[in-house]
Amino acid sequence: MRCLYVDLDNTLLGRGASLLRDGVGDFSSRGVRALEACHRAGVEVVIYSGRQRTQVAEDARLLGCSAFIFDVGCGLCLDGEDVWLTDGLVPGERTIYEQITDSGAPALLLERYAGLLEYHDPWARGRLVTHLFRGEIDVLEANRLLRDRELGHLYIVDNGVIPRRPEMRVAMAAPHGYHLLPAGASKARAVAEHTRARGYAREDCIAVGDSREDLGAAEVVGTFWLVANGLAADPSIRAALAGHPNACVCEEAYGAGVYEAVLRTLAER
Repeated sequence: MRCLYVDLDNTLLGRGASLLRDGVGDFSSRGVRALEACHRAGVEVVIYSGRQRTQVAEDARLLGCSAFIFDVGCGLCLDGEDVWLTDGLVPGERTIYEQITDSGAPALLLERYAGLLEYHDPWARGRLVTHLFRGEIDVLEANRLLRDRELGHLYIVDNGVIPRRPEMRVAMAAPHGYHLLPAGASKARAVAEHTRARGYAREDCIAVGDSREDLGAAEVVGTFWLVANGLAADPSIRAALAGHPNACVCEEAYGAGVYEAVLRTLAER
């Protein structure tokens, strides 16, 4: 085992996005113990997240990671150098976020899914790359709509179930977080770029996450582990798991699930 790719929110991090809390807010050190086990075994840890670069960079510094993946795979920071994986959309006079706004795609989606989709405030504010929404929509249908309107250079991805908050206007009991991003970008592509840069074999890497977008990494690592809370929050993800024979569901949730995946992998290898 050479590398662990791990999601942050609802995976390594528990309630309140804390490394030292489990899903109900009780103190837990098992996420930290997973990181310690990787360090002792010489396994690199790379966090991959939908969070913005500035946020993920600070998390990576605190966790001692020399590489990290941000904005749902739009960017990879490798030893301090950023690699953009957004093809034709790159930061310039206009940010990637502003270029996506200029396309009209966000307005189109908000109009089509009025009452079902809204910006995920306050975390949607001040972003530089992806547009962040919350709600409950048919992602396949939404992406067909974008293609039909000649906006196929963009697509929307489901990055997992998010907690219900009082200020949400959408009526769903269990809304999802969605990112609108350049079509060439994904967490899986960023993981593959990192393994190539480091010279790791696919079978020597694992990924742990809680969402459909995280599951995409199963295409480029030896084993993908879905933490138990990911399946509990979105049972429909089981059908997607069936398409990945190298995907497993952890018995444990959040950081404890990451710890389980790391220990089981190290014990088997």
